Amino acid sequence: MDEYNRFVDWDKMDVTVQSQDAKELTCTEFQELKQLARQGYWAKNHSLRAKAYHKLISNIPCRTVTPDANVYRDIVVKIIGKRNSSSLPLPEFVDNSLVPTYCLNAEGIGAVRKIILCIANQFPDISFCPALPSVIALLLHYSKDEAECFEQVCRILACNDPSKRLIDQTFLAFESSCMTFGDLVNKYCQAAHKLMVAVSEDVLEVYSDWQRWLFGELPMVYIARVFDVFLVEGYKVLYRVALALLKFFHKVRAGQPMESDSIQQDIRAFVRDIAKSVSPERLLEKAFAIRLFSRKEIQLLQMANEKALQQKGITVKQKSVASPKRQNVHLAVHAENFKSEIVSVKEMRDIWSWIPERFALCQPLLLFTTLEHGCSLSRFYSHSEGHEPTLLLIKTTTKEVCGAYLSTDWSERRRGGNKLSFFGTGECFVFRLQPEVERYEWVIIKHPELATAGSEMENHASPVSSTLSSGSVPSDPSDRLSPFLSARHFNLPSKTASMFMAGSSECIIIGGGDGQALYLDADLNHGRTSHCNTFNNQPLCSESFQISVLEVWGFRDTMNG
Repeated sequence: MDEYNRFVDWDKMDVTVQSQDAKELTCTEFQELKQLARQGYWAKNHSLRAKAYHKLISNIPCRTVTPDANVYRDIVVKIIGKRNSSSLPLPEFVDNSLVPTYCLNAEGIGAVRKIILCIANQFPDISFCPALPSVIALLLHYSKDEAECFEQVCRILACNDPSKRLIDQTFLAFESSCMTFGDLVNKYCQAAHKLMVAVSEDVLEVYSDWQRWLFGELPMVYIARVFDVFLVEGYKVLYRVALALLKFFHKVRAGQPMESDSIQQDIRAFVRDIAKSVSPERLLEKAFAIRLFSRKEIQLLQMANEKALQQKGITVKQKSVASPKRQNVHLAVHAENFKSEIVSVKEMRDIWSWIPERFALCQPLLLFTTLEHGCSLSRFYSHSEGHEPTLLLIKTTTKEVCGAYLSTDWSERRRGGNKLSFFGTGECFVFRLQPEVERYEWVIIKHPELATAGSEMENHASPVSSTLSSGSVPSDPSDRLSPFLSARHFNLPSKTASMFMAGSSECIIIGGGDGQALYLDADLNHGRTSHCNTFNNQPLCSESFQISVLEVWGFRDTMNG
């Protein structure tokens, strides 16, 4: 068919989608390449896609000494010899049970294993790279020989541009990417996340499959379209497509009984058979319709998740178990050890499923309760300060239950002196448990005048957290919890930035989501809410309410005491 057909079994390929029209790829500008990749410009011409891949991969900045085709020709005989490659064990950093064939012929299937073994020889630092077999199998379609494919894969692995992340090569990077994906699902696919929590004992175990959906289960035609855009735009594309897959799974399977006893198996089966319900074009359209965080923001979130794993000693895959996954909410919230006057164990587990992945490794720790410590705002602060994040729970005298996840230490309020000081990050959110469960996404406090209803304060709109000043930004951005939503990463007007939570000696204000905001007065007996009916959500709580019980919970690191 063309010079790039040595490893392809054309009887298994859908040649009807292939066009023989001669095309050239002459553009070099990023925006134009991005548009062509998303449109599938080279998707219907095998030879053109091969040339596009070669061009894009050759432009990847790499380490000075990166193995090339000649290195492969020198080492393959020494490593493989005359043995059948199918009989050779693969390195531990790949999943031996998941080596996609992608319509390769027998020679191509053998070549995948040979190239993996040669890469293991040249990249001793790789400790975990489950996506590698899929990438090799795909690139063999667009390579003239094994050596050329080896060189292209090596360039991807040897990329030394710190701003351009391509393939995870360590367990720490892989596991933190799973946590990051879980955080993104929690924000962008709430309906699907709710289903995962309901049917799975371990949510992150489900989300840890996200790369397998792409590099293993997704059919050849689909992963090739994804890879087209991946080579131009980078790692963020993978998150987009995985989120789109989860959205489609929830849409197609909503209300239907599970096909197996495992939601993991159901999602894998759905992705394998995705052609029955979603075209490649529709999948990408859905993926790019998601208003995802910027690449920099996702990178900072990944750094925070990696740091959380390192602090807990989770850096390598444990051989004794499948892998140390997210703390099961049933284990994090022990029925025998947990006691709250506001929420049940089940309700606390529901809340736990909403928090960022890196804190799901912890257990709840009661810091303050009005039943024991009294209704004093100063005691509220003294018991809460030094803990980040915290969870606020409120039960009203009419048995309404609401609360807030607060990402930042309350000691930050001191930066404003005696004035009402705004601070916090966009991972803050408010929620309601009774009479109905509702979680509200974050929103900047747009109406700080809410506080004036109970006390006279000066210039509420102007005090701004000093986190916006350049001097307050930590030298290590990963030191900030939830850095990707930190106010300093947004181009917001100074008078409205960083207004997620606020505190003074007179009151507390928490900006919730979808127009929700919560105000508590100094005696912790009375509260108010504001509600903008932007998305027709029910209000967080009664507009004015009396507090029966208030609790503050911290997060106890069970692995480090």
